[in-house]
Amino acid sequence: MLWMGDEQGKCIYINDALRKFWNISDKDIATFDWSEQIHPDDRAQVFEKFEAGMQNHTGFTVEARYRRADGVYRIFKTTSEPRTSAAGDFLGMIGVNTDLTDLRETEENLRQEKRSLEVLNRTGATLAAELDLDRLVQAATDAGVALSGAQFGAFFYNVVNQKGESYMLYALSGVPRENFSKFPMPRATAVFRPTFHGEGIIRSDDIMKDPRYGKSEPYKGMPPGHLPVRSYLAVPVTSRSGEVLGGLFFGHATTGVFKQEHESLLAGIAGQAATAIDNARLFQGAQRDLEEKRRAEEALQALNANLEDRVMAEVIERSKAEEALRQAQKMEAVGHLTGGIAHDFNNMLGIVIGSLGLLSRRVKSEDPRVQQYIDAATEGARRAAKLTQRLLAFSRQQALRPEAVDVSKLVQGMSELLRGSLGRDVRLQVMVEDGLWRVHADRNQLENAILNLALNARDAMPDGGSLLIEAENADANAPKIQNNAELTAGDYVQLTIADTGLGMPPDVLAKAFDPFFTTKVVGKGTGLGLSQVYGFVKQSGGHIKIASQVGRGTIVEIYLPRRDALETAHPQESENTLARAKPDELVLVVDDEPAVREITASALEELGYRVLKAEGAGAALRLLEAHPDIVMLFTDIVMPDVNGRKLAEIALARRPNLKVLYTSGYNREGAVQNEGLSVTAHLIGKPFTLEQLAPKLRAVLDS
Repeated sequence: MLWMGDEQGKCIYINDALRKFWNISDKDIATFDWSEQIHPDDRAQVFEKFEAGMQNHTGFTVEARYRRADGVYRIFKTTSEPRTSAAGDFLGMIGVNTDLTDLRETEENLRQEKRSLEVLNRTGATLAAELDLDRLVQAATDAGVALSGAQFGAFFYNVVNQKGESYMLYALSGVPRENFSKFPMPRATAVFRPTFHGEGIIRSDDIMKDPRYGKSEPYKGMPPGHLPVRSYLAVPVTSRSGEVLGGLFFGHATTGVFKQEHESLLAGIAGQAATAIDNARLFQGAQRDLEEKRRAEEALQALNANLEDRVMAEVIERSKAEEALRQAQKMEAVGHLTGGIAHDFNNMLGIVIGSLGLLSRRVKSEDPRVQQYIDAATEGARRAAKLTQRLLAFSRQQALRPEAVDVSKLVQGMSELLRGSLGRDVRLQVMVEDGLWRVHADRNQLENAILNLALNARDAMPDGGSLLIEAENADANAPKIQNNAELTAGDYVQLTIADTGLGMPPDVLAKAFDPFFTTKVVGKGTGLGLSQVYGFVKQSGGHIKIASQVGRGTIVEIYLPRRDALETAHPQESENTLARAKPDELVLVVDDEPAVREITASALEELGYRVLKAEGAGAALRLLEAHPDIVMLFTDIVMPDVNGRKLAEIALARRPNLKVLYTSGYNREGAVQNEGLSVTAHLIGKPFTLEQLAPKLRAVLDS
């Protein structure tokens, strides 16, 4: 499609093909405004190129969307060159428009097909290697969402009950599980029944208009609060024996999302999932058979042995059990002691941090050192609080808190600590690759793992030696990643801790990660260090391996998955932005520690709340009876006679609308285990700052 313009940019010629595109005649050219046909989002770039060409008398090339006479936009590639007279004077531009719409659509379709094939291949490889049913069905559901463009997907197991139906939600992708937790499991309705009976794929462009929808009494249509679903796609997952194992279900709030090609893709996913589930079940069955066979063989050998050998074996076995029991009891006692110390220490730190926070807000001194002293004391108290959290983590099974961790800063920041811990006879060398990726891991647990391995290396070098800590990137194409069956495809950060110590023989090396196994003399080691490191790395989606030679030292390699996204730090609220009390809000503070009670009350008053104080449950209940305007019970959990949880139960029985906020020197896991606190209860751990307390109070009161 050819065109020609004059030196002012006005169009003076359009060929027949371009006139047909815009449905104009020769006489319309003089008044026709070609610029109005450009898509609004593309005008800026076209004008920029055109004006530069007109001003500089140079050619240009640009892609943009132009509106055809019927209103449809098509993608044009415009190539233009300047026109000049015989004398060299600029006469305007001449150009050709090429319609690339079909080409671009074909390219996009090819890209989509390539992405689909990559997802299919990756999913197939994952499912083929996966023997854990939980991870298996989750991977299949995630892949279905990625391939279909669904807003959410789910896998339901087909478990038959007395009524002939019981569809159990087992995997969910795209939305939190809470979106479905308040609804009953689906029943054998006209919409769901065909999938669980293996009657083929069901696809609906608009489920609201589907003749099978809303036909099951007494329920009709989508229950209130359910995720909006218009496009619907369901695929049965059928085993090799013909048993319908379950179904993959996908939904979208927009109509007409799912196409015929999505049926084919998801049928492939369902087939792969069915085969993988069959294989996993066969493997589990084989494992059970092997275990039963092993037990039977061991029992037979025990029966065939002579009486003396059996008695001796029993004595040895009992001795081992007793030793393991003593070790477990010791660890339990140490855990309880550590947890108790940390809890009490958190109470004391609560007084320190709370007092410093209030002092910082009220002291106005011209001497800048006053605020520096307060800040230094506050920082010291916060670091002590972090220490108590680690003590609590030791005393209780604590859930990991993964985040994006800069391994370079973490390792280099630990250098001085490590040098002080290793002693003068051990030379420490730290090597960190430039541009080291971040990893997704629990920062504290990673620090503990590095420190644990470094101290193990120190103990293996009684006469001194060298310790190397190296951190480097290991991308998905590296042979050590591709050849490692323990690692899924992807990028990792590799941490290497290598020493020149005594080393381990093969029989010891084989047990290095076993819980309670140690080569140290009695009383010098628990045997839990390496097993804890191993569990942390595996739980973080990584891998750890160890190599050692007697007399030549030991090398430990840790692989942790890459995490690119930076986590945005949430700045602390300033004095002017602290969430404050609403008019006349009255809070009852209950704590058996007088100093903690007073500082907590002062913090609440600083935020504008009216406060009543009680040293225990009896006084608190009397105040609740006398003051019906109390809106919140803010109570410590660990108290003598009646603890905070029981107090709250009694108070809520009398005042169902009362808000309750718990506080404790234990973390949430410790409070749940030790005091029976509900996992959904509102809790703020001690010590807390005013900046942490203010939004927590408002969140509970406004809930």
